[in-house]
Amino acid sequence: MSLTADRMNRISPSPTMAITAKARALKAQGKDIISLSAGEPDFDTPDHIKNAAITAIQTGDTKYTDVAGTMALRKAVAAKFLRDSGLDYKPEEIMVSTGGKQVIFNAMLATVQPGDEVVIPTPCWVSYPDIVALAEGTPVFVPCSQNNGFKLRAEDLDAAITPNTKWVFLNSPNNPTGAAYSAEELRPICDVLLKHPHVWVFTDDIYEKLTYDGFKPATIVQVEPKLRDRTVTMNGCSKAYAMTGWRIGFCGAPAALIKTMDKLQGQSTSNTSSVSQAAAVAALNGPEDALVEMVDVYKSRRDLVVDLLNQTPGIHCSKPEGAFYVFPSIQGCLGKTTPKGVKLNTDEDFVIALLDETGVAAVHGAAFVYPGHFRISYATSTELLVEACARIRTFCESLV
Repeated sequence: MSLTADRMNRISPSPTMAITAKARALKAQGKDIISLSAGEPDFDTPDHIKNAAITAIQTGDTKYTDVAGTMALRKAVAAKFLRDSGLDYKPEEIMVSTGGKQVIFNAMLATVQPGDEVVIPTPCWVSYPDIVALAEGTPVFVPCSQNNGFKLRAEDLDAAITPNTKWVFLNSPNNPTGAAYSAEELRPICDVLLKHPHVWVFTDDIYEKLTYDGFKPATIVQVEPKLRDRTVTMNGCSKAYAMTGWRIGFCGAPAALIKTMDKLQGQSTSNTSSVSQAAAVAALNGPEDALVEMVDVYKSRRDLVVDLLNQTPGIHCSKPEGAFYVFPSIQGCLGKTTPKGVKLNTDEDFVIALLDETGVAAVHGAAFVYPGHFRISYATSTELLVEACARIRTFCESLV
């Protein structure tokens, strides 16, 4: 009898975490490694947020909270949704979890049954398919081509929906591509969803505040309020406020679904850290000067990386609207051989050889269900980005 449950065979370790761990291990061995694999801001959490956590500790705010989060934080989340997107959620329609990933986990495990299909536009974040599979659902992938800015077309969504479709995922700005949807671009997608009243929508807006060139991202319920009663709007503090380690994700959703998710979370992790919740209140209610500064830096890095990669033979890189990733095509490099004699048959071969031969860690496109590309995070210093891009160019120029 096997100790491991069959359900564990439906999922794989996170490729992004695996590559980041490998890069960290090589660095610990004294290797010259530049890691561009992690989706994590390189900025420090702003001081007013850290001070709120310190105050919470000093004043004894270290006890259990309601499973769904403190009332102060749920009210702050509701105010954030209203202020930023015009979404009117009551505190009982808000839930706080240990990162955005737990929000997704809660929603899928609470609703998906064997035979249910979940439509996932690709490229997609690595965890979506595995969470759906763990919930015994079937991921249905809809490729979104680089020619269309890596964005979902309404006709492709319509074709993917069947009587078994339970959910549709949307992620804007997107991980790994940085592609973001405007209200005008979401309109035809909303029209398709209105035609299929049995389909729920999970919109992952975690990178919402990281957009450039005046781009205004939109979210589903903002564009079509009629979809409110079957939409989960997810966001969090990790990316916008450089709070990845604080583990704060949250969502707005119909009260009945929140109640079901609350039951599940109550029998798993229970409440998110009380200290992190106090910090999150300060993040959502406080000044955003640091965020504005971060966005300015990210934009300059994006422009730099896109320019340098497009000077590299075999690589084509489009300029994304948001997040802190680029997702260049490496079709011109595949089939070639590295100076150490490694044949690059796949994008995974490419990133492994890139790490082994140049010390640059990136994530292969197949991890995001979109082969022939690779993801670079530009959430690192400009100096390291310049050096990394120089190494990538030398590597690509050396292929035969």
